[in-house]
Amino acid sequence: MSKVLSVNFHTGIGHISSKWRKLIGHADDFSLESRIFHSISLGIIVLAAFYIPYNLYAGLKVASLSCLVIVCFFMYQYYYSRVKGIVYRSLVFGLIGLIILPVNYFINAGISGSTDLMWPAFLVLLLTICPSRYQLAWVVTYLIVFAIVHWIEFQYPQLVQYPFHYGKGQFIDRITAFPMPVIGMAIVVGLFRRSYDREKAKVEQRDAEKSRLLSILSHDFRAPLIHIGHYLELLNDPSLSTTERNSMEKKLREANDQTLHLVTNLLYWSRSQMEGTATDIMKLSLLNTLKNPMAIAAVQAAHKKINFIQNIDPDKMIYADADMLQLVVRNLLQNAVKFTPTGGIISIKSMVEAHNCKIIIADNGAGISPGQLSTIFNGKPKPTYGTENEKGVGLGLMICKEFMEHQGGHITADSKPGEGSAFTITIPLANN
Repeated sequence: MSKVLSVNFHTGIGHISSKWRKLIGHADDFSLESRIFHSISLGIIVLAAFYIPYNLYAGLKVASLSCLVIVCFFMYQYYYSRVKGIVYRSLVFGLIGLIILPVNYFINAGISGSTDLMWPAFLVLLLTICPSRYQLAWVVTYLIVFAIVHWIEFQYPQLVQYPFHYGKGQFIDRITAFPMPVIGMAIVVGLFRRSYDREKAKVEQRDAEKSRLLSILSHDFRAPLIHIGHYLELLNDPSLSTTERNSMEKKLREANDQTLHLVTNLLYWSRSQMEGTATDIMKLSLLNTLKNPMAIAAVQAAHKKINFIQNIDPDKMIYADADMLQLVVRNLLQNAVKFTPTGGIISIKSMVEAHNCKIIIADNGAGISPGQLSTIFNGKPKPTYGTENEKGVGLGLMICKEFMEHQGGHITADSKPGEGSAFTITIPLANN
């Protein structure tokens, strides 16, 4: 029974948490500051709505009116920020506090009331959502206004109203006012903590992936270089026949090509990780842009006696970064050659769909298992071997995905084990 209750409890908490995340917005769509503002707005709307009838019952008509103004203001700001996507105004938020807090101070027993509990909490909320360049100004402003309000009470105590009696009335006022700053602070701290934990987990995952990648590369750099060295030593052997020499030269060329391909991908990946990826998007001829990678692929396919079919529309224009697109297509074509057996077929063709141009690279090679297909673009490279034992680490597909996204396009894969694979690149189409 207790286990069932525990499961139901956690299910209920998970459901509430999911609804709450939907109300404040997803991290991919809203900044941390915006999500904090949405959380604060919802919390204040609920609390202030509760205090409207409470204050009327207690005879605090001005306080009730203040709560109504607060509810309307935050509902307006929340709607336009969360629903319309219009950035909230932290300036208005700060000014509202400078009006509501002093008014509430004088009508609610001054220094003997509960308003002083709200000053620091409201300021913390304001500092959380306002631009950092304004934070010092807001701190100074609130300190000055706080001091002025208390000085006025000290000089003119008759301005302060006492709507409740000391003892029970003061006790009820403090107890009912305390949840507002506590809930506000809990929301801010909770969101910051979750954001910190999320970013920490991402950094740790990236570091682990980079360490794993570098450990793979440290091994894979040595292997082809050692093979190249062995081939060079054997080629110096005068007893080699012409057939053996030609075979050795072919293996040497393949080992060199694999190493060059690996180094090229690594250099592009390293630069994008350390410097960020700068794109130079321009209007390009699709055929002219793809001529070089297709020519290289045709030579590689011929070495394995693979039939290479090209069907690229010579009239199509696209918006892309030429270097990035060439690297993506070159990687995909080299993968197709690697995993397609002798006598197989590789094709590259283009087609138009809506305002996009699609480049489809297909083969009838080994194919990819469903488990591997779901993770090939996720940045977790694994060593792979081609039909003639050509080795790779999977770094190319990770770069392909990243570079296509930088160009405003995307890449998808479809494959069946034993039947081949098809990779589709989608890139914005330019008007001719």
